[in-house]
Amino acid sequence: MLERVLSRLLLPLFCLLLIPGFASAAGKCERLVATGNPEYPPYLWRDPKNPQQLIGANADLLQHLAKELGVVVDIIYTGPWSRAQDEARTGRVDLIAGAFLTLPRLETMDYVHPAFYITPSVVWVHRGAEFPYAGWDDLRSRTGDTLVNNSFGQQFDAYAKSQLTLEGVSSLTQAFQKLLLGRTDYVLYERYPGQALADSLGLQDDLLVLDPPISSEGLHLTVSHNSACNDAWLRGRLAKAMNEALAADLPSVLLERNVQRWKDQQLTPATDVQQ
Repeated sequence: MLERVLSRLLLPLFCLLLIPGFASAAGKCERLVATGNPEYPPYLWRDPKNPQQLIGANADLLQHLAKELGVVVDIIYTGPWSRAQDEARTGRVDLIAGAFLTLPRLETMDYVHPAFYITPSVVWVHRGAEFPYAGWDDLRSRTGDTLVNNSFGQQFDAYAKSQLTLEGVSSLTQAFQKLLLGRTDYVLYERYPGQALADSLGLQDDLLVLDPPISSEGLHLTVSHNSACNDAWLRGRLAKAMNEALAADLPSVLLERNVQRWKDQQLTPATDVQQ
């Protein structure tokens, strides 16, 4: 008797699972949470009107991908870049909206291919205190700053770990302040976010970029291994939507739009962002 009752209850569900797309749709998440580096304009920064949210080119691209997948994504501020990565590692957030590919990160995150931006990272110095620089080896006898848990690509990271004296700080603002006080010789950071922040702080005449870049790496969307939403359906659909966005040149359009958006915000500053 019990077996006949169970059969009547389970048979309709079994038939539904045979319908193409039903099984994957039943298991997929309808809401995702993302975070990223909050000091990364024009790619990503805190919304002056809603400081607990992140905005920028990366955020706009991720919102587009989410719409294509039919899911909702919240792109939230979780603290400095080091904390954002910790949140992804533990699965408290599902996605990182922009990260370079490194071997340690591959142990905790799946990367969506292809990369959506190629970002050069450079040596920042105090104007008037520059030094001869033609490549990595010219940094060996000096002390530099970068953000905690920041990466400049696997090859440079390995070189820096064995050959350079680098101190980690929680924010780029702090790194630039130490540089101007003469407490470090240089700062390593991406060119365009560094320039955007320098301009907003009124430091554009005090800082100088030394060429060539130390690296140029691709920014990827990543999915936490510990995210409850990380499955083949999500990764596959994200990759498909990303390829379609790149084919339509959408990332370039969004980047140009957010360069202007950041500039406009600096002309009409909002109330100081609260921590």
